[in-house]
Amino acid sequence: MDDFERHLIHYGMPFVPRLIARARGTLLWDTEGREILDFTSGQMCATIGHNHPRIIEAIGRACESVLHLYSGMIAPSVVELSRRLAGLLPPELTRSMFLSTGGEANEAAIRMAKLVTGGYEVVGLTGSWHGVTAGAAASTYTGGARKGYGPTMPGTLAIPAPNAYRCPIRHCTGTCDTTCMDVGFEMVDAQSSGAGAAVIAEPILSTAGMIVPPPGYFPKLKQKCEERGMKLILDEAQTSFGRLGTNFAFEKMGVVPDFLTLSKALGGGTALASVSTSDAIDEDCRSKGFVHVTSHVSDPLPAEVGLAMISVMEEENLGARSERIGARLRAGLETLQQRYEIIGDVRGMGLLLGVEIVKDRHSRTPDAATGRAITLKAMDLGLSMNISGSSSAGGLSAVWRVAPPLTTTEEEIDRGLAIMDDAIRAVLAEGIG
Repeated sequence: MDDFERHLIHYGMPFVPRLIARARGTLLWDTEGREILDFTSGQMCATIGHNHPRIIEAIGRACESVLHLYSGMIAPSVVELSRRLAGLLPPELTRSMFLSTGGEANEAAIRMAKLVTGGYEVVGLTGSWHGVTAGAAASTYTGGARKGYGPTMPGTLAIPAPNAYRCPIRHCTGTCDTTCMDVGFEMVDAQSSGAGAAVIAEPILSTAGMIVPPPGYFPKLKQKCEERGMKLILDEAQTSFGRLGTNFAFEKMGVVPDFLTLSKALGGGTALASVSTSDAIDEDCRSKGFVHVTSHVSDPLPAEVGLAMISVMEEENLGARSERIGARLRAGLETLQQRYEIIGDVRGMGLLLGVEIVKDRHSRTPDAATGRAITLKAMDLGLSMNISGSSSAGGLSAVWRVAPPLTTTEEEIDRGLAIMDDAIRAVLAEGIG
């Protein structure tokens, strides 16, 4: 543990003060043998659980065939993954490129959108998180991701996130009517030089505090794009592959984006991301000399893992399971809400839920200190949770992001809820928030 602090660079989140030695399914064990229930899915990456047997098999196959190639060489696993992914997507999204992280995928989508439109202005939503590379970071509007790093990319613009619990334009309470989008685009149009390229958005704004846009939001957003000659990029890092009950969130949202970026779940715990678009956009970009080469583009090993993950998702019907288990989890969280005044709101879809912590429900004053104290107490009791705070999505907030693996059992859901209950009660009794 001394080396733990002596040699590692801190990168924006506190390290858990224990080393994790083993992981299986929904469970982790530290080096002292203590068991931890993981309600974060390893930062929403281990969607089918940690160290799934099919993932281990896929890595073994890659070790026996090929792990890495020159970027101009393509392995059969990469071709098969592109085919499988196209089979899950509509005809407008048949072309894919495979990279390592969601930030890289968003970077590629932004670059292609700029090339195909000839514009350079990119609109994001307040509270969003799209990555830390230059283009993706420019459209990331969550707290410390922007401050202290100097100017962002030219043409960076933002519209208010549709936060019904904390309306960013102080217009509505409880139900968003998308006036925030109209106001946002009025501001964008006032600032724009007429060189719009893209709007990039998450179907659910997770880092912002699990902000769920209202029905009809994304078709309207797509219309706003088309009116301005811009492309719509949907970043489904956290909402894809059954997490919300469908293969992809855009299927629930009633819109097909011009670019779809995937990561986290796609790699089943390994580093894999993708950007998908249409034949027409791919051909246009190719004719204009599109370049986006990295050392690990089209890597065979993560492609094998991606194939295994898709197979497990389909064979075990994890989307339907997510809706069923998610309903049980949500009901349990709403029971805790009735029991504790500090739980102001429970929101989300499927197995991607948010719990907003407040001082009281009347004032809705965020209580990040109590939220963090309960998060730490839960870890002591054997439950890993994640708390997110945002100051750019309609006001300050403190929200637990609750996202267990889709393979979590009903018994594990109940166990996690019981630990949450114990942690809340203990912190409130001690008054340590």
